[in-house]
Amino acid sequence: MKICVTGGAGFIGSALIKKILEQSEHSILNIDNLTTSAEMNPFISKHSNYKFQKIDITHREELERAVFDFYPDIIFHLAAESHVDNSIDSPFKTLQTNIFGTFNLLEISRKIHMHKKFIFMHISTDEVFGDILDSKYKFEETTSYNPSSPYSATKAASDHLVRSWNRTFNLPYIITNCSNNYGPYQYPEKLIPITIIRALQKKSLNIYGDGNQIRDWLYVDDHASALYELATSENINDTFLIGSNNERSNLEIVNTICDLLNEKLESNFDYKSLITFVKDRPGHDLRYAINPSKIIEKTSWRPSQTFKSGLSRTVDWYLNNQEWWSDVVNGSTIIERKGLDDD
Repeated sequence: MKICVTGGAGFIGSALIKKILEQSEHSILNIDNLTTSAEMNPFISKHSNYKFQKIDITHREELERAVFDFYPDIIFHLAAESHVDNSIDSPFKTLQTNIFGTFNLLEISRKIHMHKKFIFMHISTDEVFGDILDSKYKFEETTSYNPSSPYSATKAASDHLVRSWNRTFNLPYIITNCSNNYGPYQYPEKLIPITIIRALQKKSLNIYGDGNQIRDWLYVDDHASALYELATSENINDTFLIGSNNERSNLEIVNTICDLLNEKLESNFDYKSLITFVKDRPGHDLRYAINPSKIIEKTSWRPSQTFKSGLSRTVDWYLNNQEWWSDVVNGSTIIERKGLDDD
């Protein structure tokens, strides 16, 4: 089988590609613009079944040429401008990539599906649902959309585009909305890696507001396994929420990372002393929570990592790969963001 992955040099995309290459003989084309991604896992780039093309998905002709030449059976669409702060600072760029880039891929996919069996796998986010304040409730596949930021609004729009291309043009699809991911190779603009790195540099850990914003946390390899499981199942033209029932507040995440560093490094320095609080950002969602019962009932997928085991593995990886993240943050302003958050 031929599989095209957009955004495959990113955090989740590269984990997905690694998973597929490890578990199958499928050929993979990775299309990525390399706007923020660091060096990928070397296992991927050296694999004989892997090809890469640097393309911006908003460039229709170049994108179409590459996809048609490869002629995939599945497209996993992960390419996106995915940071809320960036979408607030540059909403037009976010709109271009997340909406018009998705439109380009859908039109290309529609042409392919006219001649062969095909699936469009659209990887979205739980942020399209806005926030959920009642602790008794979690997001379901039927939850109404209520996006709060330019980023989540554009992802919601792209979800609607995918469903409409199925309804209008009969394009087979699967949409997934996942919770917050974490793990090795995550670009240090997200909460967990930036907290680890800033703590190791003994820089202040600036938490937005009171830090009580709650997210559901999913280890990235478990997410990759879920995506591959769905793509090879019979669950077509449907939506699945992917999460692991690990709700934690931002403050709890930062405290836990500090505890792990205190334990693993055995130094006299208390990393919790770095914690400070800064003014909250506009439209900051208070709680995301996913009910993953549908994917658990309809597939054999289960998360393999608890939050404790996954976070400990992640901290160990960043401690053992300081050369990797040092190259990423060298000369970058990402590490100096106003506040720590994963959105």
